[in-house]
Amino acid sequence: MDVKTKRRSKVENDEGEDLVLATLVANGDDISPLVRHAFEMGRPEGLLRQLNFVVKKKEAEIEDMCKTHYEEFILAVDELRGVLVDAEELKSELQSDNFKLQQVGTTLLLKLEELLESYSVKKNVTEAIKMSMNCIQVLELCVKCNNHISEGQFYPALKTVDLLEKSYLQNIPARALKLVIERRIPSIKWHIEKKVCGQVNEWMVLIRSSCKKIGQTAIGRTQSVRKRDEENLERQRKVDDQNVSGLDDRVYNLDVEETDDDSAMQFDLTPLYRACHIHSCMGILEQFHDYYYKNRLLQLNSDLEISSSQPFVESYQTLLAQIAGYFIVEDKVLRTGGGLLVEDQVEIMWETALSKMTSMLDMQFSRMNSATNLLLIKDYVTLVGSTLRKYGYDISPLLDVLDNCRDKYHLLLLADCRKHIIDVIQNDSYEQMVIKNDTDYENDVLSFNLQTSDIMPAFPYVMPFSSMVPDACRAVRSFIKGSVDYMAHGVRTSFLDIVRKYLDKFLIEALNGTLLDSINGRNISVSQAMQIAANISVLERACDFFLRHAAQLCGCGVSVRSIDKPQAALTAKVLLKKSREKAYDTLLNLVKTKLDEYMKLTEIIQWTSEEEKQKENEYIHEVVFYLDSLMSTAQQILPLDAMYEVGTVALEHVSKIIMSAFLSDSVKRFNVNAVMSLNNDLMMLESFADEKFYSSGLAEIYREGSFKSRLAEARQLINLLSSSQPENFMNPVIREKNYYALDYKRVATICDKFKDSPDGIFGSLSNKNAKQTAKKKSMDMLKKRLKDFN
Repeated sequence: MDVKTKRRSKVENDEGEDLVLATLVANGDDISPLVRHAFEMGRPEGLLRQLNFVVKKKEAEIEDMCKTHYEEFILAVDELRGVLVDAEELKSELQSDNFKLQQVGTTLLLKLEELLESYSVKKNVTEAIKMSMNCIQVLELCVKCNNHISEGQFYPALKTVDLLEKSYLQNIPARALKLVIERRIPSIKWHIEKKVCGQVNEWMVLIRSSCKKIGQTAIGRTQSVRKRDEENLERQRKVDDQNVSGLDDRVYNLDVEETDDDSAMQFDLTPLYRACHIHSCMGILEQFHDYYYKNRLLQLNSDLEISSSQPFVESYQTLLAQIAGYFIVEDKVLRTGGGLLVEDQVEIMWETALSKMTSMLDMQFSRMNSATNLLLIKDYVTLVGSTLRKYGYDISPLLDVLDNCRDKYHLLLLADCRKHIIDVIQNDSYEQMVIKNDTDYENDVLSFNLQTSDIMPAFPYVMPFSSMVPDACRAVRSFIKGSVDYMAHGVRTSFLDIVRKYLDKFLIEALNGTLLDSINGRNISVSQAMQIAANISVLERACDFFLRHAAQLCGCGVSVRSIDKPQAALTAKVLLKKSREKAYDTLLNLVKTKLDEYMKLTEIIQWTSEEEKQKENEYIHEVVFYLDSLMSTAQQILPLDAMYEVGTVALEHVSKIIMSAFLSDSVKRFNVNAVMSLNNDLMMLESFADEKFYSSGLAEIYREGSFKSRLAEARQLINLLSSSQPENFMNPVIREKNYYALDYKRVATICDKFKDSPDGIFGSLSNKNAKQTAKKKSMDMLKKRLKDFN
C-alpha cells in the first residue's frame, strides 16, 4: 500500500510539473529556472521527458491546425506562384529601364557634379563674407575705441574694449588680427589708466589751489554766525538789564540758515567720480583708492609746512584756511566718493594734521611777545576749529593748546595794559575832571558806573576824580575784553572764575601796584595826594562794575545779585582800600608837614613880649586859608568820612604844634602876652573849625566829635595859663571837666616856663616891691603841687 501510495504521489508530481512546464511554454515565459531546478535536484530525465511530452503535444496541435487550414494554404501557394511570375516580368522591365536611365543620367550626373561644386563655392564665399563682416565689426569697434580715447571719453572706450574682449575676441576668424587685438588691449587699458590718473592729478592740483578759498569761505561763514550770535547776546544782555529795572521787553530774532550758494563751496568732484568708476570697471578700484589716499596725504604734509620766508603772524591765516579747505574737501569725498576714502583713513589724516598743528602752535606761541598777535591767532584757530567741528572733526587738542597758553597770553596782556596804566597815571594832571556835555558824561562816567546819582547833572559838571580814572577804567575794560576774547570759544564753556582770577591779578599788580608806586616813589603835593586818594576811592567802587562787566561778557548767565555778594568781591578791592588808606596817610603827612612850615611858632611868636597883642598873628591867616582850601577840596573830591579824617588830623596837629611850641627847648620863658597872642590865633582857628564843621554837613553825622574838639589840648592849656586860679587844675572834678586833655608832666614843664609879667629891662625893678597877685600865688601853688605830684 505504501508502494502504491508513493507511485501515485510520483505520478501526481509529474503531472503537476508537466502542467507548470506547459503553462510556462504557453505564456512564453523563461523556463531556465525550471531547468536549473531539475539539474540541481539531479533529475534531468524527468525534465527531458516532460519536454518531449510538450513537443509531441505541440506537434499534434500543429497537425490539427494544418488539417484545418489546408485548402487555404493551397490557394495561398498558388497565388504566390502567380506573384513570382509577375515579379520576374517586372524585374526584366526594370533592368531595361535601368539601362535606358543609365544612358540618359550620365550627362545629368556631370551637370550635378558641376552644381555641387558651385554650391561649395557659394558656401565658401558666404563664410568668407561672414568672416569679413565679423572682422569689419571688430575693426569698427577698434576705430570707435580709438576715437573715444582721442576725445578723452575713457569710459565709452573702456566699455568698447570690454565688448571686444568678451563678445568678439574669441570669434575673430583672422588669427593675425586676433593676436594684434589681444596684444593691444592691455596697452589700451594701461593708457586709459594713465590718462585717468593724469586727470586726477590735475584735479588734485586744482583742488589744492582752491582749498584756501574753500577754507576762507567756510571760516568767513563761521565768523558771520559768531558775530550774529554775539550781537544777539548783546541785545539780550540789554534786555536783561532792562528787566532788572522792571521792564519786560522781549527780543525776537529770525534765524535764517545760510545755504551753500557760494561758488567757492561748490567744488567739482566729477573727475574723481569718473576715475573711481573707470578703475572699478577695470577691476583695480582698490589700487586707485590707495593711490588717491597716498597722494592726498603727501599734499597734506606739504600744506602743513611753514614758510620760512614769511613771518607766522602773516601766514597763519593762509596756512589754517588751506588745512580747513583740505578737510572740507575730504569730508565730501568721504560722504559721496562711494568708498574712495574710509573713516579710518580720514581719521589718520586728521590726527596727522592735529599733531603738526598743535606742535606748530606750541612753538609759535612760545616765541610770541605780543598779546594782540596771540589773540588774533587764537581767534582764527577757534574759527577754524568751529568750522571743522561742523564736519565732525574732533578739535579738542587744538583747544587744549589754546587753553595751555592762556597764562602766557594774560602775562603779555597784563604787560601791555600795565604800560597803558603807567602812562595814564604818570601823565595825570591831578585835577578834577570837567564834564562838558552829556556825551562825555556817558563815555567817561555812566559807561563805568561811576556816577553817584541817577540824575543827569547840569553841564559843565566837575567830577570828584581826575581824568586818570576813566582812562584807567578803559584800560581795565580793555584787559577784561582781551581776557574774555581769549577764553571765549575755547575748551571751557564757563570761564568767569578764570577771567576773575586774571582780572584780580591785573588790578593788584598793574593798577594797584602803579598807584602805590606813584604814592611812594616820587614827591607829590598835598593836592596830588588828595586827588590820588579820591581816584582810588572811585576805582575801588568801580571794581564791582569790572566784575559785572566781566560776567556779562562771559555770557554765563550770572545774576547781578550773585556778583554783588561779599564773597564774590575781588581781592583787589581790599588792596585798593589799603592803598587808599596809604594815600590818606601820605596826604595827612603832607598836610602835617605843610602846617609845620606855616606854624614855626618858636620863631614867629614873641614869647616875652612887653605889649599885649590885640589881633591875630599873620601866620594864622595863612594857616586858616590853607585849611579852608584843603577842606573845601576834600569836601569836593573825598567822601565825607575822609574829609572828616583830614580835618580832625589837621586840627589835632595844629593843637600839637602849639603844645610842642610851649614844650620846645628853644622857648625858655614866655609870659601872659604870648599866651594871649596864641589865644587870639586859637580863637580864629576854633571859629573856622566850627564854621567848616557845620557848613559841610558833618554835624549831622558826627554829633560828638566836632572839629573844634580836636583843638581841645591847646585850648585847655591856653585857658589854664590865662586862668585866675590855675591851681584848680589839681582839683580832680575841675580837671576832669575843663582840663581832661592835659598831661601832668607836660603842664608842669610848661608852667615852669610861664612868667605872668613882661620881661622888660626894668621889669624886675618895677615889680620888686609890688604885691603878689592872687593869680601868681595860684600859679606858684600849681607849680609846687605839680612838682610834688611828679
